[in-house]
Amino acid sequence: MNDITMLIGGQRRAATGGATFERKNPLDGQVATRAPAATPEDAVAAVEAAAAAFPAWSALGPGERRALLLKAAHALEARAADFQKVVPAETGASAMWAGFNVHLAAGILTEAAALTTQVGGEVIPSDVPGSLALGVRQAAGVVVGIAPWNAPIILGVRAIATPLACGNTVVFKGSELCPATHGLIIDAIEEAGLPPGVVNFVTNAPADAGAVVEAMVAHPAVRRVNFTGSTKVGRIIAQTCAKYLKPTVLELGGKAPFVVLDDADIDAAVSGAIFGSFANSGQICMSTERIVVDASIADEFVTKLAERARALPLGDPRQGPVVLGSVVDMSTVQRCNALIDDALAKGARLVIGGKADNTLMPATLLDHVTPDMHIYREESFAPVKAIVRVKGEEEAIACANDNEFGLSSAVFTKDTARGWRVARRIEAGICHVNGPTVHDEAQMPFGGVKDSGWGRFGGKAGIEAFTELRWITLQTTPRHYPF
Repeated sequence: MNDITMLIGGQRRAATGGATFERKNPLDGQVATRAPAATPEDAVAAVEAAAAAFPAWSALGPGERRALLLKAAHALEARAADFQKVVPAETGASAMWAGFNVHLAAGILTEAAALTTQVGGEVIPSDVPGSLALGVRQAAGVVVGIAPWNAPIILGVRAIATPLACGNTVVFKGSELCPATHGLIIDAIEEAGLPPGVVNFVTNAPADAGAVVEAMVAHPAVRRVNFTGSTKVGRIIAQTCAKYLKPTVLELGGKAPFVVLDDADIDAAVSGAIFGSFANSGQICMSTERIVVDASIADEFVTKLAERARALPLGDPRQGPVVLGSVVDMSTVQRCNALIDDALAKGARLVIGGKADNTLMPATLLDHVTPDMHIYREESFAPVKAIVRVKGEEEAIACANDNEFGLSSAVFTKDTARGWRVARRIEAGICHVNGPTVHDEAQMPFGGVKDSGWGRFGGKAGIEAFTELRWITLQTTPRHYPF
């Protein structure tokens, strides 16, 4: 079992009153982690520590911030073995997934280090003679970052890295489902030598989340909030931030369509669908959720897809290498069992897999899914995938857009110009032509539309999200006034 502490103002701390909560392994119910159950007062203390550290950190030269972020990247990579033990214990995910998380998260820190010299501005022509007008970007202040459990290292680091690169200080609220995993990120950052208070870490019991988050958002020093998680919780975060007029970046749920047109390379499409559907047991915001395939090639595609999916290793990730580990909890199993029952009752065909009685859920494919089935619209967030057969390009695009979500998407076709045209018409923040829906790079503008949220993480878009754009003028000659 892991016992962890919070980090506030450079000091390791328990919660006020010493309260704790436990995170249990989803497979056997054993306690994986005991973590502090922060109070709203603890949350306020973390914000005030970040506010105190802000003036010096924001004034630090970009080269110094870059060097510290690079040290953090190396410290994170050095903890790969620790992450590969803790992630399976807390979330049931595979060690392979944990290793991939570490690799990409280190890249996010490295990219953030490169951004420190890219926080720039522009000279804007002014109609006032002798006026030098500048659009200047500068650090906003204290940023609250809230990350989920499903890609815990990637998304935990993403909540922190670009805000730090821009000169902000951070309060990072760890997930109740993986507090030790998020705590290891903080260990790496602390080892890198960032000044006290620049990054602060709080954990809370699930029942206290609303009060802890509101206490932080309400604090005048907090100038940005970023949240990655479900659309349901994202709405609550957005409402809370609106109450206090705090700008947000929200990356929420998804129902990513994977469109296979009639001229697609079927083998390539199958490979992309397998990865996008079943990486981390389908528990990724970008996971392929609806496979939209042209009816003229559907039989061949589904046969090959089922053959590949049936061969995916499933098992307890603590016992050896697997692709499909445990899903995060039994509520996921129960929700997906209900989706399967509903689809089969309304005429879908079960190709492989089926209902589960524990958190080791098999790869499951439901063919001939129609709009009246719940799985057509609802996010499974599990290795249970819907196949929708369509006739022609227009029907495929209409099906891809027939959803309230709009995060990631994919189109497979041998005609790249056709792929580009279709991609332009899909209502999603991200679209990959002849690539999987699950794809992320630190320098890319990552985010969704519709109920998948707003704002963008990554690269220059991240700079825009976590800085204030100010208009500053310098009058270089005497100015004439009308009176």
